[in-house]
Amino acid sequence: MPKKILIVDDEPNNLNVLRQILMPEGYQLAFAKNGAEALNAAIKHKPDLILLDIMMPEMDGYEVCSRLKRNSAFLLTPVIFVTAMDEIENEAKGFEVGAVDYISKPVSSPIVLARIATHLSLTHVAELEAIQKEAINMLGEAGHYNDTDTGVHIWRMADYAATLAKAAGWSNEKVELIRSAAPMHDTGKIGTPDEILKAPRKLTPEEWETMKLHTVIGHGILVNGHTRLFQMAAEIALHHHERWDGSGYPNGLSGDEIPESARLVAVADVLDALTMKRPYKDAWSIDDALEEIRRSSGGHFEPRIIALLNRVESEIRDIKIKWDNKEIPVKRYA
Repeated sequence: MPKKILIVDDEPNNLNVLRQILMPEGYQLAFAKNGAEALNAAIKHKPDLILLDIMMPEMDGYEVCSRLKRNSAFLLTPVIFVTAMDEIENEAKGFEVGAVDYISKPVSSPIVLARIATHLSLTHVAELEAIQKEAINMLGEAGHYNDTDTGVHIWRMADYAATLAKAAGWSNEKVELIRSAAPMHDTGKIGTPDEILKAPRKLTPEEWETMKLHTVIGHGILVNGHTRLFQMAAEIALHHHERWDGSGYPNGLSGDEIPESARLVAVADVLDALTMKRPYKDAWSIDDALEEIRRSSGGHFEPRIIALLNRVESEIRDIKIKWDNKEIPVKRYA
């Protein structure tokens, strides 16, 4: 489907020049001769990109761009100013109101085409990232849909995991990767029966074996995503209940056999779970939870990660406070 471009300029000759450059490239074009027309045309045509003159009567390009960006429908729509103005302060003002680039008049055909291609490509990437974030949110919530927590567990423990990963020397990119992957750790609980998830008692041995399967179910769902994010999420889902001493599940891995991402999330997950009220237990204080985590060093958890936890304890406590202030009941739908 051809991309739609809205061209705004009060000079007919300028509109015609841009028409001659862009029409042979297969773009779908719309035109406006002033600011008011531009706003109406944007709503009508929903362009993928806007080429906008600055110096226009009544409403200049800065005002047009500013008004467009106040409308959520155009937040991701790239606006490129096409102008004879070349002062640094003019460019600064343009970026301030939401433009992504400048093209100087008189325009050069190769520059116009290159800039448009670049920003349409960046918009596509931004849309894909937004879709991925929405998928993360949905899968994270799906894993807890029939669970009994109060709504922010997956996001709070994701912040814990990211803080530990940063302390472990992970790059900023990988830290953000685990922050996004961690909320999907319990995706497989979508396949766990309600009577087990909501049991206000200790599970029977048979029920416990069924509960353990959520790791395998989650991995089976997430491993179908081939991006680094979903591969890490699948890895975490499968292994976040393994234990450093080999007594965990589903595969009884020990030590460095357990992926580091899962070792980090294991600490974050248990720390947060201890401080949450559940049908079968009261919430622990953060002090008691941290002490229990420390006692489990070398058994449940890798000692190195517990040392990192001690180092960033103040940050962990701040995260707990931040998310406690956001705690709201989860809406469940029949």
